Amino acid sequence: MDQSKRTLLKTAATAGIGGLAGCAIPGRASHDTKTPFAVSQPMIPIVGSSEMFPVRRIYCIGRNYAAHAREMGSDPNREPPFFFQKPSDAIQLVPPGQTIDHPYPTLTKNYHYEIELVAALGKGGRNVSQDQALDLVYGYAIGLDMTRRDLQRGMGDQKKPWEIGKSFDHSAPIGPIHPVGSTGHFKNGAIWLKVNDAVKQQANLDQMIWSVAEQISKLSEAFELMPGDIIYSGTPENVGPVVRGDIMEGHIDGLPNIRVKVV
Repeated sequence: MDQSKRTLLKTAATAGIGGLAGCAIPGRASHDTKTPFAVSQPMIPIVGSSEMFPVRRIYCIGRNYAAHAREMGSDPNREPPFFFQKPSDAIQLVPPGQTIDHPYPTLTKNYHYEIELVAALGKGGRNVSQDQALDLVYGYAIGLDMTRRDLQRGMGDQKKPWEIGKSFDHSAPIGPIHPVGSTGHFKNGAIWLKVNDAVKQQANLDQMIWSVAEQISKLSEAFELMPGDIIYSGTPENVGPVVRGDIMEGHIDGLPNIRVKVV
């Protein structure tokens, strides 16, 4: 093949790859990028500011309190931390002082609450050391990791991914984000959840198996963390079901309570 034909084929191949790249290779949209439809960006209010916190990813740690790990059938003294994700649009905002209607999801007959401290990242990184991990935290919030427990367990029994039990619409109720400059870092303090005024979950944040700093460090080994990521840091023991009409109230010392009514 002569040089002119080689050049022509190489140019055509490059052009073909470039054409496909617009479809297959992720990119960042500029302000003048045109799209066929609008996709909303999940946002969480920031306390004391007119700004909003844009949510990039929702990470959750599983079984991060020893008693909860045991009630879910695992050994907290032996197992390393594991994580899963929810879609960012699973966020449901719960303003303090209000009781927000929360839709009972489809497909489940065993719908569970899990009260959790949420860390919101304002910086990112890979392989972040524990000593530097808290430098990534922008602020904290109180959240619920709602779970279709029967679907989660059913998929687990089949050794299949249990995303359907965790990653559904409205599965991440959350209060506003409080900047770390006004709250400090949450390393201890009461965390509890009531259903219809009866205490169901109750613990102290210092009972976490893996601290927020350790969670960030471990996550950064598997993913490049970025600003806008939030981390649900695990729930205490005594998770349990709610039905339509139940009112859940969540509390963490230093943050305003959230109230959610299942409808």
